[in-house]
Amino acid sequence: MNGAVTPASDHPELDVLTVGEAMALLMACEPVPLDQVRRFERATAGAELNVSVGIARLGFKVGYISRLGADSLGRNLLDFMAAEGIDLRHVQTDARYPTGFMLKSMALDGSDPQIEYFRRGSAASHMSLDDMPAGLVRQARLLHLTGISPALSGSCRDLVFALAAQARGAGRLVSFDPNLRPRLWPSQAAMVTTLNELASHADLVLPGLAEGKLLTGCRHAEGIADFYLERGASQVVVKLGPEGAYYASATERGIAPGRRVERVVDTVGAGDGFAVGVISALLDGLPLAAAAARGNAVGARVVQFRGDCEGLPNRAQLDAG
Repeated sequence: MNGAVTPASDHPELDVLTVGEAMALLMACEPVPLDQVRRFERATAGAELNVSVGIARLGFKVGYISRLGADSLGRNLLDFMAAEGIDLRHVQTDARYPTGFMLKSMALDGSDPQIEYFRRGSAASHMSLDDMPAGLVRQARLLHLTGISPALSGSCRDLVFALAAQARGAGRLVSFDPNLRPRLWPSQAAMVTTLNELASHADLVLPGLAEGKLLTGCRHAEGIADFYLERGASQVVVKLGPEGAYYASATERGIAPGRRVERVVDTVGAGDGFAVGVISALLDGLPLAAAAARGNAVGARVVQFRGDCEGLPNRAQLDAG
């Protein structure tokens, strides 16, 4: 693969397809530990959902594979996704299992908030190969995957790897964000082995610096990028936090400087915003350096808003900088 996105004119039905768990998010309305919070505000969460929302807001057609419970949380998520313009034909409602949710504290100093997940045994964790309609991947220009979905269950892992193999076989671009969640894995070794295997199916790999160090054993962004380029990726962008991003391909390497933020409000979702920036730029036909720069811009915008999706821009907001 050369890392080029399939032209929109050849496959107009979807620009991006992804698979993951959409969750309800209950955000604390007061800056106290979670066990002392009296009021919460409802929002939405889920790495792949965040990316789907961000890509859709920029005018692209996004398809989402997931399962939700037949409950009020699931219905609220369906309404939210429909309002964002996400294609929901492959989001199933499963009456046997609940919709996952999470609690998030309020951190006024810009530090990482306290988060508690309630997702074990959720409807999404029961996704399987049955959730992959034949030929679905061919309908999209790009398949986006994260390291969260294969950690939910063995059947989810089978689904994710099958999607990756089908996309590669169909000549579609595959992007992969490790998005490490160690608590979901039986061991660190299992996490590292599985995610590096999944990365070997990807054309674009988007690790954070700390994630890359853990997954590859390399200390610097250059080594992390080389690790994945040597294993089949054509493009790697390593997130460096406020310092920006290191990008590498067979033809270009460099650092896209970070965007200064006056006040960090909420760090959760910044990596997903970064993925939105990079992926959307590649869909727009921009070079990797420009894609990394857009990733920095969107990620910097996201941390200035509460909630995982609230800071994701539409096209006019993106163009306005």
